Formats: sequence, C-alpha cells, structure tokens
Amino acid sequence: MASHDSALKAHRQSLKNRERNRQYRSRLRNALKSIRTAIDGKDLAAAKSALKETISLIDKMTSKGIIHRNAAGRYKSRLTTRLASKSKAA
Repeated sequence: MASHDSALKAHRQSLKNRERNRQYRSRLRNALKSIRTAIDGKDLAAAKSALKETISLIDKMTSKGIIHRNAAGRYKSRLTTRLASKSKAA
C-alpha cells in the first residue's frame, strides 16, 4: 500500500475516475444497443432522436478522454451509415 499522502490521494482519485469512466462506458454500450435495435426494428423516428443523443454522449466521452477520438469517429460514422442505409431502403 502507498505510504505518501500524495500517493494515497492519487489512488483515491483513480478509484473515483475508474468508477466514473465505467459508468460512461456502460451508458455508451446501452445507447449503442438501443439505437441498433431501433434501426433493425424499422423505428426510424426513434433511431434518429437516439442518434442525436448518442453522438452527444460520444463527443462528451471523447472530450473527457474516456474513448479515443478515432474510436468516437468510427462509432458515429457506422451509426449514421447504418441509419442512412435503412432509411434509404424504407
């Protein structure tokens, strides 16, 4: 166990940050799952509104450093492409 005050504080901070990051990643996974099911279920209106919220969440996570910006771009690109292809087919 760490013995310096600064090391103890850093450990406390890392525990808080890990929990916060875990919650964000969980929210992202749930949002991605819900938007994918909406797209596959042909509920395009719900998918479009969910896409806007999900992109906002992805951008927040990127700015906080929870996910890499290339990963964020990949998520957003794949979601918008998937939604566009389904809306074009419908």
